[in-house]
Amino acid sequence: MSGRRSRSRQSSGISEDQINDLIIKLQQLLPELRNSRRSDKVSASRVLQETCNYIRNLHREVDDLSERLSELLANTDTAQAALIRSLLTQ
Repeated sequence: MSGRRSRSRQSSGISEDQINDLIIKLQQLLPELRNSRRSDKVSASRVLQETCNYIRNLHREVDDLSERLSELLANTDTAQAALIRSLLTQ
């Protein structure tokens, strides 16, 4: 199994060290894992799982904000709607 795994990595042109560096960089971007000390080993699978969770949460937040913006813009008579429209057209 490990032979197959190393062959596929070699054919993709990325080394295991490069993958590990990318996982560390990704970990530093995640709020849940950012404050982990270097001595605290976090598995690559946990980093990837947290990345998926973070992306899902960002999608939900974008959806919620889009919905709120639509509601504000639907009320055409309000000063807030006028302000938002002026900001969007700049």
